[in-house]
Amino acid sequence: MKVVSGQTTTCHWTEYQTGNQCCPKCLPGSRVETDCTEFWSTSCLSCLEGTYMNKPTGRRTCFICRTCDEGSGLKMKSSCTTTSDTVCEPLEGFYCVDPSDNGCESAEKHTTCKPGQCISKRGTASTDSVCSDCSDGSFSDGTFPSCRPHTQCGTKNLQLLKPGTTSTDAECGEHSLNKTIIWISVSLSVLLIVILAAVVFILFFNILSNRKQIRRQRPWWFEQQQVRQQSILHSNCLSYLCDVFTVQKVFFF
Repeated sequence: MKVVSGQTTTCHWTEYQTGNQCCPKCLPGSRVETDCTEFWSTSCLSCLEGTYMNKPTGRRTCFICRTCDEGSGLKMKSSCTTTSDTVCEPLEGFYCVDPSDNGCESAEKHTTCKPGQCISKRGTASTDSVCSDCSDGSFSDGTFPSCRPHTQCGTKNLQLLKPGTTSTDAECGEHSLNKTIIWISVSLSVLLIVILAAVVFILFFNILSNRKQIRRQRPWWFEQQQVRQQSILHSNCLSYLCDVFTVQKVFFF
């Protein structure tokens, strides 16, 4: 303990003044419980959870740890300890607008480029996005890093259906003449298939009709004669088979 005498005397930076005496400061991560006396040094206590002290101090309370508020566009970069405060940084898609020695105090969302603009410079944690307007003959929906040229329909043998703007591409399509030719070709093909199917059906129907008509025109005795001929042929075949069997039997036995 050092006794202060007079107004010009100051305590060392490692000490703090209380009344007319200088006491040793508590180390980072702790606070003063009781001041020093003639016989005792300063009594210190560690900071409680959720509080910190980042330098030697003569305070009786530690600082409260800060919270990173998402509503302010912040997230935690490093958590609080007894010797250091919480460090905050901008959320993804945000940039810091109030930097400090201990991180960032508040952040704002990156500027969103409008249709007809491109993102000429993407935003970072410390800078905002930069948008640029598209020139004639190019377009962007607001998310492109650069404006894109309009599609040239003529180079693809297509016709222009809708001109492009600074926010939309040109729309191309088949030439109307090509569409007409394709439609006529398909129609003729379908018609030809239908005609062929009809012809085949008519021919088949006529053949069946002719067969039935021929059967009706035969005399009544024609059927009986066919039956007799088939019976005679059957008998001759059986006789021939019997003769062959007899010859084979004599020859082998």
